[in-house]
Amino acid sequence: MRTPFQRLTACLMAALALFSIFPCQSLAVSTSASSAILMDVDSGRVLYEQNADAKMLIASTTKILTALVAIEEGDLSDTVKVSREAAWTEGSSMYLKEGEELTLETLLYGLLLCSGNDAAVAIAEHIAGSEAGFAKLMNKKAEELGMTGSSFANPNGLDDEKHYSTARDMAVLACAAVNNETLVRIASTKSVTIGGRTMSNHNKLLNLVEGCIGLKTGYTQAAGRTLVSCAERNGQRLVAVTLQDGNDWADHENLLEYGFATYPANHAAVPGQILGTAPVLGGAADTVPLAAAEGFSWPLAEGETLETELELTGPLAAPVTAGTAAGEAVFTVNGQEVGRVSLVCGADVPPGVESAMSLLRRGLPQ
Repeated sequence: MRTPFQRLTACLMAALALFSIFPCQSLAVSTSASSAILMDVDSGRVLYEQNADAKMLIASTTKILTALVAIEEGDLSDTVKVSREAAWTEGSSMYLKEGEELTLETLLYGLLLCSGNDAAVAIAEHIAGSEAGFAKLMNKKAEELGMTGSSFANPNGLDDEKHYSTARDMAVLACAAVNNETLVRIASTKSVTIGGRTMSNHNKLLNLVEGCIGLKTGYTQAAGRTLVSCAERNGQRLVAVTLQDGNDWADHENLLEYGFATYPANHAAVPGQILGTAPVLGGAADTVPLAAAEGFSWPLAEGETLETELELTGPLAAPVTAGTAAGEAVFTVNGQEVGRVSLVCGADVPPGVESAMSLLRRGLPQ
């Protein structure tokens, strides 16, 4: 059975391949951004895009990746001693002092709520020994996620010719980030008092957009205003990215409202849901129920229909044990495959009476 990360990666790769088949309806909404994208998290389907593959400066939205790597590589209870280099980092700050000691969790709040460049450097030095070492971890993670248009040179997003990404890549990153419970917990916090500091979130969308769960703001003079956001409604999560956008708050509000209204998710399967049956040879029952091993949803525009077809691996013969792999459910929209999930037997099927007697006789001496 695939891991959650493998399922997410498969969904995102499938969505990129399907983009030409199901193009987004770009004329229904627009932004002031130089580059933008709206993506459904669970399916990876692009619902809107505008110059989404342009390589651009991304400013402090970089810190989404910094936080994800730090959470995966470190421990929230780790004690971090602030270096002189971290304390004197330029730009936005959580006002760290050289030599003070804080937990990694406190620094992550300072990173995501205050957008602390100093916090980013302290985190990088703690996790990898240096900013350069941490940048290697960032690029490795970006490669794992399939962020093919990105390069990271530092943990805070300060301008650097080797530090850039695309709206599409940042959406892929955001989809991975919102599947990390710790990161979402921190990024969605409006204010917190921790480690002797009270910090407030810079993300206005937490108050403007219903269901907003973060993620990250950004700004430098060269990059302009950058913003990555995510909102959840009725079990559907959407990610919006705008780069170089002077009207980003309004644009994200409009993008997210457009996405939920125009592309509501169709939840075709949840883990354990019975999707059909399969015949059983020689069993006490002629069939066995088939359950979805994973969940699947797909955002549907008006006029689209999601259909399900079962592909079985072969005939099942009693005895059958619940949980046995039995095939896949294939989901299509307008005849084009958009995803598939594994099927498992949803019940035990013992041999029928005649089959049991045959087995018994086979074991007796002749």
